[in-house]
Amino acid sequence: MTARRTVPRPRVAIIHYWLVGMRGGEKVLESLCRMFPQADLFTHVADPAQLSSTLTRHSITETRIARLPFARRLYQNYLPLMPRALEELDLSGYDLVISSEAGPAKGVIAPPDAAHLCYCHSPMRYLWDQYHTYREGAGWLTRQVMPHVAHALRQWDVTSAARVDRFAANSTFVAQRIGKYWRREADVVHPPVALGAFAPADPADLGEFYLWAGELAPYKRPDLAVEAFRILDKPLVVIGGPHTRVAALSARAGGKTTFLGKAPFELLRQHMARCKALIFPGEEDFGIVPVEVMASGRPVIAYGRGGIRDTVLDAETGLFFDTQSVGALVDAVERFEASGLSDAGPEACVARAQMFSEAAFQRGILDSLSRIPQARPWLDAREKAPDPA
Repeated sequence: MTARRTVPRPRVAIIHYWLVGMRGGEKVLESLCRMFPQADLFTHVADPAQLSSTLTRHSITETRIARLPFARRLYQNYLPLMPRALEELDLSGYDLVISSEAGPAKGVIAPPDAAHLCYCHSPMRYLWDQYHTYREGAGWLTRQVMPHVAHALRQWDVTSAARVDRFAANSTFVAQRIGKYWRREADVVHPPVALGAFAPADPADLGEFYLWAGELAPYKRPDLAVEAFRILDKPLVVIGGPHTRVAALSARAGGKTTFLGKAPFELLRQHMARCKALIFPGEEDFGIVPVEVMASGRPVIAYGRGGIRDTVLDAETGLFFDTQSVGALVDAVERFEASGLSDAGPEACVARAQMFSEAAFQRGILDSLSRIPQARPWLDAREKAPDPA
């Protein structure tokens, strides 16, 4: 009788910048936890009440940042202290370290024989390409302090990039910035999208409105959508908050723009499936909402920079405009209506969205790990192991 091969189970540490809610980065973390159910989580600060059961069933260790006053609310104020806090984490005995980077996470000191993969949502934009934008929007005191703090953090950020064995970026756009600022190559592994939650509507139920959806943050440029549709005099539905931004945008909106605030998921899902197109005027590192809309069978009108170039096919599943201006968006909507894309069936959009499944993400992570010599022995054993009886 042949003995069944035993697959070694590596000790896995996953480092995530902070765990205070369930946004895109935490959805990626959930998928990593499903890949490595034995993993231990490390983070600067965690609020278990705001996390899914997928995350809270894992051991979660906080850095010393969590012991500072009001850390769960003011954690970003402690950014200058985070590099040292990461380096104090004891990861002895772990075989695999995965850092989830958008805030400081990759700077841990991994054991010499461990594989360290960094999944990068974005190099810290407030240190690099968006530094001057963030500084301009900060208060007087922060503006005085930022140049000194940011200079030291940039030095640490570049130094700590050398500790990583391999990088995986969530888009080509992010991979390019990794190359620019850290001088490292990165595999492109798109984040997982919950495609099963979305489906096309019956053609008879399609609406005449366009949709803008997401957090009403200035960099997402909801102002461009509101201004453009006031000029176009066409129906626009805006879904998202916070309430203070809704009030400010409402004052600039035309009579055919409707604000629904932070709508329940079911209402958002219905609007995604029934809209003529999603309006996406911001520049995002990846952008999950356009993929969700394509999974719902609808096209996307987008500013053609950033992660959107990995997801939407210009003139097939949507339409790009080249400058972030009201005039360019008005022109894009008019070109869209003349193109016939709004009347096309959902098949092309749905097929494109399928490329961003959780299975595709997990295959990408394993492929990146296979390029790290320290990870190959247990990856090879995993491949050769017989299927369970």
